[in-house]
Amino acid sequence: MSLFSLWMMALSGLNMALAVTLGAFGAHALRARADTLPLERGLAVWETAVQYHLIHGLALLAVGVALHFMDSSWLRWSGGLMLAGIVLFSGSLYLMTLTGWRMLGPVTPIGGLCFILAWLALAMAALRAISNH
Repeated sequence: MSLFSLWMMALSGLNMALAVTLGAFGAHALRARADTLPLERGLAVWETAVQYHLIHGLALLAVGVALHFMDSSWLRWSGGLMLAGIVLFSGSLYLMTLTGWRMLGPVTPIGGLCFILAWLALAMAALRAISNH
């Protein structure tokens, strides 16, 4: 198993644990004070951040497993972009919800673009594998 594959799997586990923790925090601590959050619609924004965090945390696991079977620069890019997307997309939404800092608004779509590019890189990895088969 490649070192990069193991890192992707470790980062997936850490991200999944963090996403579940943040989801529970949102469901309990934030819900109790939703009316005092700096960002209106804060709880809905938080839940969107957690949802994307969870989905892409699992995707990191899939990339790590795929890297075990085929070493591909496209897969490496996919994993890196998914991690960047989690930090930029979900991270900016978490911070905006807690702080109300609207200046982070432009960061969120950059994270979304990272997610899109990550999925396209994953598709390229599969297409390359098909063409080499």
